[in-house]
Amino acid sequence: MIVWFSYVQIAVALVAGVFCLVSGFAGRKPNDFSLGATALVEVLLVAQLIVAIVSPAAGNPPQGDVLTFWVYMVSALLLPVAAVFWALIDRSKWSTVVLGVACLAIAVMVFRMNEIWLVQNV
Repeated sequence: MIVWFSYVQIAVALVAGVFCLVSGFAGRKPNDFSLGATALVEVLLVAQLIVAIVSPAAGNPPQGDVLTFWVYMVSALLLPVAAVFWALIDRSKWSTVVLGVACLAIAVMVFRMNEIWLVQNV
């Protein structure tokens, strides 16, 4: 993982999560902005996946448990997809809240993946 990229990813996920939560609690149904913010978080996760595949070959191996990192990565990749699927099926304000919670969960998961990759020694 690249430190600055993971921090950007955490910041984008936090902004998207707060935006979706505020929109949802304000009574707004999922729209292009809330779904687009969640899609942006997913695109950044796919980029992080590519970085995680290429980094060990470039001399940047993970310091922590590789299995734990990849479980976090796969779970994080599935979470926004499931939230968007939910939002497309149930067009209520609570779907927007679900998008926000998913984005905030992604921020926490990326922080943890960064910690596993860079800091944790086993």
